[in-house]
Amino acid sequence: MPESTLRATSKFNTAELSFDDFKKIVIDDYRIGYESRQASLIGRREVLTGKAKFGIFGDGKEVAQLAMAKAFRAGDWRAGYYRDQTFMFATGMSNLKEFFAQLYANPDIEKDPASGGRQMNCHYATRFVNADGSWVNQAETMNCSSDISTTGGHMPRLLGLAYASKLYRQNKELEYLKQFSVGGNEVAFGTIGNGSTSEGLFFETFNAAGVLQVPMAISVWDDAYAISVPAKLQTTKEDISEILKGFQRENGSNGYEIFKVRGWDYIALCETYERAITICREQHVPVLIHVVEMTQPQGHSTSGSHERYKSKDRLTWEEEHDCLLKMREWMISSAIATETELDELETEAKKYVRECQREAAAELGDIIKNELEETARLIDNLAYNVAAQEELAEIASALRSSYDAGRKDTVGSVRKALRLTVHETVAERQVLLNWLSAETIKNNERFNSKLFSGTPQSPLNVPVVPVIYSEDARLLDGREILNACFDANFDRDKSIVAFGEDVGAIGDVNQGFAGLQSKYGDLRITDTGIRETTIIGQGMGLAMRGLRPIAEIQYLDYLIYAMTVLCDDIASLSYRTKGGQKAPLIIRTRGHRLEGIWHSGSPMGLIVNSMRGFHLCVPRNMTQAAGLYNTLLRGDEPAIVIESLNGYRLKEKLPENVGEFTVPLGKAEILKEGGDITVVSYGSTLRIVQEAAVELDKMGIHIEIIDPQTLYPFDIDNVCGTSLKKTSKLLVIDEDVPGAASAYIVQKIVETENGYYSLDAQPRTLTAKEHRPPYGSDGDYFSKPSVDDVIEAVYAMMNEANPAKYPAIF
Repeated sequence: MPESTLRATSKFNTAELSFDDFKKIVIDDYRIGYESRQASLIGRREVLTGKAKFGIFGDGKEVAQLAMAKAFRAGDWRAGYYRDQTFMFATGMSNLKEFFAQLYANPDIEKDPASGGRQMNCHYATRFVNADGSWVNQAETMNCSSDISTTGGHMPRLLGLAYASKLYRQNKELEYLKQFSVGGNEVAFGTIGNGSTSEGLFFETFNAAGVLQVPMAISVWDDAYAISVPAKLQTTKEDISEILKGFQRENGSNGYEIFKVRGWDYIALCETYERAITICREQHVPVLIHVVEMTQPQGHSTSGSHERYKSKDRLTWEEEHDCLLKMREWMISSAIATETELDELETEAKKYVRECQREAAAELGDIIKNELEETARLIDNLAYNVAAQEELAEIASALRSSYDAGRKDTVGSVRKALRLTVHETVAERQVLLNWLSAETIKNNERFNSKLFSGTPQSPLNVPVVPVIYSEDARLLDGREILNACFDANFDRDKSIVAFGEDVGAIGDVNQGFAGLQSKYGDLRITDTGIRETTIIGQGMGLAMRGLRPIAEIQYLDYLIYAMTVLCDDIASLSYRTKGGQKAPLIIRTRGHRLEGIWHSGSPMGLIVNSMRGFHLCVPRNMTQAAGLYNTLLRGDEPAIVIESLNGYRLKEKLPENVGEFTVPLGKAEILKEGGDITVVSYGSTLRIVQEAAVELDKMGIHIEIIDPQTLYPFDIDNVCGTSLKKTSKLLVIDEDVPGAASAYIVQKIVETENGYYSLDAQPRTLTAKEHRPPYGSDGDYFSKPSVDDVIEAVYAMMNEANPAKYPAIF
């Protein structure tokens, strides 16, 4: 575990300090801030000279972040954006070597523990998942949730990180989870630029935190611009704290404490943060710290210059109000340091930062250089023994002389050499093939691994427990099966919580949680407002802090409102931290067959294509859904479970072990055997297929019906491909739009499972129409696959194969 995740800092309180101690703290702060500024300056030069790919830095924000760091304690959390390097240095959650390692995209997590070279610079994270999948003791560490580039996208997650502290403080049943909290005393610190406060994610999060009253501290870094767009085009009154005054708590109401402070005033910043965070931590009241009069000396990023859009007067003002310059002037005027002392400090700081930069560059560069030379030598050896000697010599020479070479150059050179010698059989070529095979494994680990945690706690490793029915098993509505499943799990595991619109008091719109709030309390089963984005963010933050949340989105159609958090944040979390963070959130929703444009959706293609990193569960009935919940609640990876809307009142037998049996992920099930056509479908449509099969049997056509049960992972035992060896024909039935989930399923079967080689007819899909389903039973019939559609699609395939036996119907 990299050391940067384990270091802490002490609270700043001038009342307890002598003047000499105070001077040491201030001087050390200035040193950290000045080093951070030098890192920004050097980082920009490295990008502009081609030694790094892109640069975005926190220059101009240093002094405010020094003050914020003083209020940050072990156990606290950060969810910020890419301007917070000084804060990360000041808290010890990162350092200069790691800063430059990330700038150079070093894939070694010991060098870049935040992302293993997968994120551009200033995207921070601490590692809180051990190699064996266990959790780091978050109560003893300073914690940073992984940054994303969408500048307001982290806000919903911030809500969840803060909400966890509320649950840990108020729910005494959670006291056993001591590695995640000390009595809920942790604050979740969020940072955001003034421009990004215009985003809906900010306002939705801001409102939700005010309602929930959670220890969330939002700092707005306000430098009056959002890239080139000035505040007058971004924010009403050009002042975010001014327009948020209505959230100020008063006369016993809920709400916020709101503070405004100038970003170059060191003492005022320290005092403001100490006061604001004390209120936030002790009273569990959210706070807003609006830090104004900030600057951005190098502009937004290395992709452009701010001189293009800032006036000369503004640029002059920024030079005069640079926060480090102002702090320096104050230190000299207050006799904290002399000008000569600060000159010496700055000289040493420049030298130290340059040393860190050079070391970080060399640590990756030397490895690449050695790999390059080894590769060139192997190509030389091949060249001596084949006809393409001259071409191979040119490849080796170009490789040795390449500027700023990377692994793409070494691998690309070897692949080209192998193409040139495709007809050769010399031993040296086999050596090169072996090298490429070994490097492919290494590079897959460096660049393609950890989409999921892959730990021993993965839901893929949960033991399969068969369902058990007693002889006199009761027939219940499907919703009652789910209710019994949730009841058993809430009783088993005190860390499970559920929340969403109408989940609490009425037990959700389809009664899956009926009666459970009164049994387990409103801290565990909770109603929320209409706010899909922050429902998911709330769940993500809780999951990162050791709880087991079930976040409900009332209808599948409304999942779209939360896609930013789902696809940008949760789905990429394990990957972008190279397994260093996880959020085992379960999203419960319902969709497929019903009636109406916004209550019958099946946007499965959208989900499967944008949410890689989630397990996607599509149970055909509520018993299968219960088994999937039982599996997921014992695993450590995120998942979405889509229940069939029209199945809640269909009768099913109540399992004897309703909270214990498990349905394994990725295990397709054959629901009906047959030898003519392999028919693959899922969810509600399976009932349509099963009904059609009855008539098809009477027509002498025997289809094999397969339910994949999960779309991700899909049929890991190749059940569909094996079925095709028997039937040689494939029909995929899906109620998504044409070419969406059906295309994904066909690709999996035909390509991944090698089903192509078993086909003697074109694979077919039967899907919904291009548009969303209209209201009414007729609308459903004419827009989604019906029993008639299934029968006729199957018959048409048989007609094509044997028109004499199966003459055309129409």
